[in-house]
Amino acid sequence: MAGVQVRFATQTTSEEYVARKLWRCATLNHCPWHPGGGCGFCRHGTYQRIKPSGTLIPRWYCPRIRRTVSALPDCLAAHYSGTLQALEALVRSVEQAPSLAAAAEHLRTDIELPGALRYLSRLCRAIHSALNIVRGLEPVRFAAVPSTVCDFTSVLGSSSLLMTLRDRLSDYLPGLPPPLGFRSPRISADVSGWAFQHQVGRDPPLAILDPSG
Repeated sequence: MAGVQVRFATQTTSEEYVARKLWRCATLNHCPWHPGGGCGFCRHGTYQRIKPSGTLIPRWYCPRIRRTVSALPDCLAAHYSGTLQALEALVRSVEQAPSLAAAAEHLRTDIELPGALRYLSRLCRAIHSALNIVRGLEPVRFAAVPSTVCDFTSVLGSSSLLMTLRDRLSDYLPGLPPPLGFRSPRISADVSGWAFQHQVGRDPPLAILDPSG
């Protein structure tokens, strides 16, 4: 069975995360499936991310159901390579460009144009879809705000919109699509329905920095 991802609540940059090796200081107090304990939940090493270079992600393991849990720091994108801030900048540039093709010419110079168009189109759909869900989760604040990075940024006044939203909507991350949330890309969701329904039960587990680490 596939592992699950939880939030590692640290508002550091990716550079600081790597330089300080913060994956060594991550602590997860209980198993997501057995919060009462007794399952043998324990640390299970790390795995490496391609970008940013030198990034390791901490893991835990539940022997009872034979599944792993990984803790993703706030600066990194879920199910995408790189940082949330870098992906946010790409989508903002697309929104401000005269066309997707014009944006692709400048933003993805390492691959051919058709591949760049597919990548940017998929990324924009993913982030705009997440923002549309956020509008439903906080309708008083965002219902009248178009589902774009530029418009949400103007409302929140944050230089790191997606990191701010990951912190603000921490309880909803299991149901939000990547790169913001941790919902599996293989699982589709009814945006109009899920957005207004908080999962019943306890809040999802949260990895934090160990004060003694």
